[in-house]
Amino acid sequence: MSEVILEVKDLATEFDTEQGVARALDDISFEVKAGETLGIVGESGCGKSVTALSILRLLPKPAGNIVSGEVIFKGQDLIRLPADDMHNIRGNRIAMIFQEPMTALNPVYRISRQLNETLALHNPEMNKAEINEASINMLKRVGIPAPERRMKEYPHQLSGGMRQRVMIAIALLCKPEILIADEPTTALDVTIQAQILQLLKDLQKETGMAIIFITHDLGVIAELCDRVVVMYGGRIIEQADILTLFDKPRHPYTRGLLNAIPRLDKSSKEVLSTIPGMVPSLFDFLPGCRFQNRCDYVQEQCTQDIPVLESDSDGHQVRCFRFRELLS
Repeated sequence: MSEVILEVKDLATEFDTEQGVARALDDISFEVKAGETLGIVGESGCGKSVTALSILRLLPKPAGNIVSGEVIFKGQDLIRLPADDMHNIRGNRIAMIFQEPMTALNPVYRISRQLNETLALHNPEMNKAEINEASINMLKRVGIPAPERRMKEYPHQLSGGMRQRVMIAIALLCKPEILIADEPTTALDVTIQAQILQLLKDLQKETGMAIIFITHDLGVIAELCDRVVVMYGGRIIEQADILTLFDKPRHPYTRGLLNAIPRLDKSSKEVLSTIPGMVPSLFDFLPGCRFQNRCDYVQEQCTQDIPVLESDSDGHQVRCFRFRELLS
């Protein structure tokens, strides 16, 4: 059994806004094991990216605040770690690929500077020649042709796929134990998307790192992940291994997501299934289950009480009062 290297326990995050305090994450708990890929999936606004930013303590200040919970990495609680110690972990032992490479990369710096600064920051014993050589080698590993020439270019001179590969190279320079990938294939065409996913798989096999892969695309989840966390309204509503989730989804929301995927065995003119309604804003959540206003199985208890995340003997976790009867 693989070692658990990251454990998120009862994490809650809030934002101070002009409308008041909004709780973006509520009671988030999951584990990441060495060498595995954990997928976090859900609609936009469900809290996926906030979860990643909370783990790395990169929430915008002073608005964003972690109000409770723990993030245990190799026996250390990252939430209570001194800033200097957290600085040494962030980008070094835990790295992140941000959602949009054009905004994550500095447009006025050459690619060489953005790679070399990362190595120099965490490896002060390396000289400039060693740092430059390591950066070029990393660009080669992520499949960028003519890396010596690309080092001299600016982000706007690269295609979207190339910029994403540069982001991956920066994240992997210090050989992190955990890589957090926040929708790294968004806005890329399917061919480039497939290349990026294969690259992550190959690099994971080569380095043994764990990956937390954040996406709204269940097809990508099926391709890459070992286990899946499904989020809705800032809460985890289902968690299981990849085969179990796709074979036996137990939460009505997860079922709705899977039913909305186009299928080859359906008629080409058949109307796609959808989940009715909209995700409520952070200020409009009703008491009880946050999916109640869109659920076909809602009952009185769902509108009053918050369902807990129940776990079966096989480790399949579901936050729903009715999931057991829905299995029959």
